[in-house]
Amino acid sequence: MARNFQAGALRQQMARILEAAGSSAGEARQVADNLVMANLSGHDSHGIGMIPRYIESIQEGGLQPNAAIKVNFDGGAMLAIDGRHGYGQVVGVQAMELAMERAAQHGSCIMALGSAHHLGRIGHFAEMAVARGLVSIHFVNVLSRPVVAPWGGSDGRFGTNPCCIGIPLKGRDPFVLDFATSRVAQGKMRVAHNEGRQVPEGYLIDEHGRPTTNPGVVVVPQSNGLLGALLPFGEHKGYGMAIACELLGGALSGGGTWHRQPDMRREVLNGMVTILIDPRRLGTTDSFEREAAAFMDWLKESPPAQGFDAVRIAGDPEREARIKRERDGVLVDDQTWAEIVAAGKKVGLSDLPG
Repeated sequence: MARNFQAGALRQQMARILEAAGSSAGEARQVADNLVMANLSGHDSHGIGMIPRYIESIQEGGLQPNAAIKVNFDGGAMLAIDGRHGYGQVVGVQAMELAMERAAQHGSCIMALGSAHHLGRIGHFAEMAVARGLVSIHFVNVLSRPVVAPWGGSDGRFGTNPCCIGIPLKGRDPFVLDFATSRVAQGKMRVAHNEGRQVPEGYLIDEHGRPTTNPGVVVVPQSNGLLGALLPFGEHKGYGMAIACELLGGALSGGGTWHRQPDMRREVLNGMVTILIDPRRLGTTDSFEREAAAFMDWLKESPPAQGFDAVRIAGDPEREARIKRERDGVLVDDQTWAEIVAAGKKVGLSDLPG
């Protein structure tokens, strides 16, 4: 079963929990807005269902409310930034704002952000960039219990390691490609487990390295105390992308890579290397705008295949979902809502509905 919430009500209730957990009112609103936007965008895996984990991470000491970025290196068009275990939705925005200012000054910027707590939906940062006319490329790693198996391996060795590319398109909606390098996001398995659903074949292996369709194997420890693992998308190709994200988002950012035995700590730390380009400074603006428009039109002219109503580009499904869910509300399964209510009680709120 699931219950339906309007976005405004969700923002208000999530902000209350976050503020009760120690955040300033402004930080609580910013994080709550980001989480609800993920739900509105159709990505419930990065939405309000993260609240219980955030509260547990705060109580463990891994997530630091009200933290701000620290600039460790400033080379003008190159920045190395420490997220200081702050909310990724906050320190990530602070880092992006600084990087975008430098890209406006220099035409480009390479920004390395380490030790940010869960950055959430990386597409949010690409959307920030394209709104200013900037191309953005993001490589991200995940420091948490490893839940993705290497190609040819049988247990988790790294995280879902997202990659994201945003490209502004004059006169039309931008291209925003945002994907986990695992076959599916870990959070989507949490949602499926909470809803009692099985998942398609080819997503998972169990704690013995055998194929399974049970999402619970990567959500709760199994009888032997071990977890199963997600598989990389695209076999060896997605695996290669995941390694690149670990080496760039983790090693190059200064935030670190995962190379230790798993534990059950609830913190989720991300490192992110971001490349920002101002296409107006390359001297190819006219060609870029003309050729991009021509290619988009060419794509859209393809007759839809059976089972499709139109040809879409990355970013279209999220924009369509936002319109629908703002109008019709956001469905939250009962298990996820019960976990959110329990998280509220941990920080002294006993009046959340349900």
